[in-house]
This record gives sequence, C-alpha cells and structure tokens, in this order.
Amino acid sequence: MSDQGKILETREPAGAHRGYRIPEPLVFELSQPGCIGFSLPEAPGDAAADLPRELLRDDDLAGLPEVSEPEVTRHFTRMSQRNYGIDTGLFPLGSCTMKYNPKVGEWAARLDGFAGIHPRWPESAVQGALQLLHTLERALAQVSGFHRVTLQPAAGAQGELVGLMMIRKALLKRGERRQRVIVPASAHGTNPASATLNGYETVELKTNESGILTPDVVLAAMDEHVAAIMITNPNTLGVFEPHIAAIAEVVHARGGFVYCDGANMNALLGHARPGDMGVDVMQFNLHKTFSTPHGGGGPGVGPVGVAEVLEPHLPRPVIVQDSKGYRFDWDRPESVGRLLGHNGQFGLIVRAYSYLRELGPEGLHRAAAHAVLNANYVRARLGGAYALASKAPSMHEVVFSDATLKGLGVKTLDVAKRLIDYGFHPPTVYFPLIVSGALMIEPTETETKRELDAFCAAMIAILDEAKKDPELLRTAPHHAPVRRLDETRAARTPVLTHFFERPGVREK
Repeated sequence: MSDQGKILETREPAGAHRGYRIPEPLVFELSQPGCIGFSLPEAPGDAAADLPRELLRDDDLAGLPEVSEPEVTRHFTRMSQRNYGIDTGLFPLGSCTMKYNPKVGEWAARLDGFAGIHPRWPESAVQGALQLLHTLERALAQVSGFHRVTLQPAAGAQGELVGLMMIRKALLKRGERRQRVIVPASAHGTNPASATLNGYETVELKTNESGILTPDVVLAAMDEHVAAIMITNPNTLGVFEPHIAAIAEVVHARGGFVYCDGANMNALLGHARPGDMGVDVMQFNLHKTFSTPHGGGGPGVGPVGVAEVLEPHLPRPVIVQDSKGYRFDWDRPESVGRLLGHNGQFGLIVRAYSYLRELGPEGLHRAAAHAVLNANYVRARLGGAYALASKAPSMHEVVFSDATLKGLGVKTLDVAKRLIDYGFHPPTVYFPLIVSGALMIEPTETETKRELDAFCAAMIAILDEAKKDPELLRTAPHHAPVRRLDETRAARTPVLTHFFERPGVREK
C-alpha cells in the first residue's frame, strides 16, 4: 500500500460506521398527540384570568411537538453527534482561524468568581473581574503596538464599525467632513459595509498579480476627501502586505487614517506589531487569534486597539486604575458612546486572558510560527496538484484557484463536498472573490503533521477521482447523513409551516 493509501486508510469514504447510521427525522415528525415529556403542577386558581388577553395562547395553534423525554433526549443527542466542530477534527476554514480552544480556558471561565458575578453588581464587588479586563486590555495593546484597547465590541464587524466611528469623530474634531474610504480588493468583505454604515462611500483599489497593494495605487486614490484606508494584513490571500508602512505614510501625508483589519493577526503574534507599521486603529478577534469558542453566530469579542490620537474617542466607559482600585470612567466627553449594554462577552474575555497567560510571549511567538509553518506545509504538499492563487509567500493560510479543476469538469464546491466523505470539514470556498473558484485553507498552529498529511492525501485523492470519475465528485457527499443539497432552494422556497401540517393542528 502506498504512503498516501496508508494515510487515507482511517478516512476510508466507504465508511466503517454505516451500520450505526440511525435515520433522524425532524422533531415535529416524531410528534404524537398526547405524548408528554414533562410534568408541571396545576396552576393555582384561574391563572389565565390574570394574564392580558393578548398574551393568551390558543393551544391548537401552538405548533409545538409532543414527544416523550427519552425521544427528545435521543433526538438532540443524535443531532449533536452529527455536528462537526474543532473538537471533532481539522477545521481548515481560511480567513476564520478556527483554532482549538484549550480546556484550561473553559476551567477558568467557570470559576465561581467569574461565572457567578452579575454586571449590575457594584464596582467594589467585582474588582477581580475589572482587574482582568484592565490587564487583558494592556496585554493586547502590548502585543499589537497600540496605545490603548477597548474590549467592548461584540464581534470583529462591530470592531470595524466603532473603528470608523472613532476616525469620523477625529476628523470632525479637526473640522473635516471627508466622504470616502478606500478598500483594497484583497480586504475582508465586511469592510465596505462598515464604511457604508458610517456614511462613507467605498472606493475599491486593485492589487497586483500577487494580491499585494502597492503605494503608487494608494497615492493615486488618496486626496482630501478620503477619510481612511481599510487594509487587511495579512490579506485575504494569506499574503503579508510588504508596503504597509509606505502606504501608511501616503495616507497620513494626506490627512487620512489607516485602519487595519486584524482578523488575521494569528500570523503576526510575537513577530510584528501593526501599531509599529503606522496603523491607527485595528480590531482583533478573540475567537480567532486568542483561541476562544467560535461559531454559531456568537458570542464573539472584537477588541479595538487605537493610536494615541484616537484614544479620546474610545467607547465609554473605559476601565482605569487609581488608589482605590479599578473603576469605570464615564467622563469621556469625546467618546463615540457605549456599544453594548455591558462590557463585552466576559466569559470569552476570561478564556482569552487564560490563553495569553498560559502561552506568554514565547508561546505566542511560537504559535504564530507554527501557524505559518503549517500553512506552508499544506502549500508545499498541494501546490503541485492544485493551482496557487498567488506566487507571494504564504503566511497563515494558502489559497488555491480552480484553474486545475476547470479542465476536469468539476468545481471547487464538488471538491469541498467530496472532502466530507473523507471525514474532513471543507475549507472556505469562493472567497476571496478576486480568485476564481477560490479554495482557502488555514490549518492553524494546533494541527499535527499527521492530520495535515491525511488532509493533503484526501485532497490529492479527490483530484485523482476527478480525473477518472468526475460524477463521483458532482454527486458528493455519498456517506454523510444528508446528501447534496440544493444550494439555493432553502432560501428561495423555505418550508415554514411543516409543523402545522401534522394531524390535529390547524394550518395558518
């Protein structure tokens, strides 16, 4: 057996567990009238009489499934077993940095002194929590090279939003009402949305053949109407922007600000600091760079670091330390205001703090180095089979195009679906948009060589299958609980009334 065959042996798509694949219907399809999985005491008196009429419910229209306790327990347990997460295996989503979440962070977040506090408690009762917030802010500032950091934003996108809010505030303080934000084609897709929400027009700049932005292109677009440039570094091709310092000089010379999207900071930890490159403001992603849980729409944390010129405009309150301990400072007349009802997602902040304390400076430096090493290992293994999107050196992720696939009659999506048969979560596909049929792989530093070898072997095997039997890919996955789904039907013709169609329940 070849080395590749040995690697794939444990990932055999025929599936050794086929006999244990239990069909799982919708919970509404399990429902039977009168089947109850709970018991409640009778309400005293006429409880309904005490409720406003508009809050009373017609039980016939409730539409809730009726199942026993074992049925509902087994249903959701079996559904959870079909889920794929970072604790299941390699999660190579490019741009998203799906790192393993160390369990020491889970332990720390569940300590009574953290898990049991309430945001309405007085400052005197939460000094430990305030100290943790204050310390993490300063640690992030040191790692990134910024003057100050806020932990308030609930996600990277909200961090972008508040970053541009602070830039707008600073410009208005100077008496300037600029209209445009320039965004390279290699930047993250949320950047134009953040600019629009702040009332700015977006101007897209083209990159060179390697996906790199050059100072001459910025110089041609930069004038007194441009408020800022939003640059992702490393960019969405997984390439470092080597001209970022020169670009910052161009933007600053015309009175603009430099915003850096820090979603890919995992490649730079302990090696380079955006604040030292001329960046004025940047959002982090604790769920990407500092290994807190990621997915399911949240929760997230998108801290923002700022240069000293933007510090007065940070969201309020900020945490300060004085002779009496730690407290919230609300006296911030130039602040952009408050972003959240409370001070961020505290449980995730505790996890990020634990990660930083566990690794320390040397550990962060080593983590970034291994992330870059793993991405370049995948690049070296697959570069001879799949077409690279850029000739520039890869950082934390590597992007391939569909140039090799076009001649075989298959698409990037077909490769992604076939990977499921081999037991791997597919990488990001069709992003960035500047790459035809992009296939974007970010293995992160937490994956072993053995796991990367198995993944690369699967990718090469799939390419061999495409040459011999492309229909095998076009109809994949074959051994997942659910086969190939219609990519648009769910959005265009959603089934919203299924549970009203069962016997005994009226349709709306």
